[in-house]
Amino acid sequence: MAFYLGTVELPTQKKQQMVDITARVRAEVKNSGVQNGLCTIFAPHTTGAITINENTDPDVQTDILNALERAVPQKGKYYKHEEGNAHAHAKAALVGSSETVPVQGGKLLIGTWQAIYFCEFDGPRNRKLTVAVVG
Repeated sequence: MAFYLGTVELPTQKKQQMVDITARVRAEVKNSGVQNGLCTIFAPHTTGAITINENTDPDVQTDILNALERAVPQKGKYYKHEEGNAHAHAKAALVGSSETVPVQGGKLLIGTWQAIYFCEFDGPRNRKLTVAVVG
């Protein structure tokens, strides 16, 4: 069984944004040499998340961020966390810290319209993501 562990360094530019990391994850899968297995993308951050969604219409990413903002606004009277980023922690908890994608023939098995995104909820920051490939 092969195991590969890689890192994707990612500077974010905005307070909240979704960054398409698909090409970077594909490069890690290629570097792994694994032909058939699983690829897990993990965000070791409490104010950022990983998700898979549509990659063709940028309005989808805007809609997702707007929906999360409506559900968990940046300012709220119920937040106790004193750093001022309680909303970012809550959004990251809702979206999740990882995604796992099958690998077949050395390629990610994601849909035609899908991309892998890092969701920034407390930027801009320099993020490091972990990519594990097992085969």
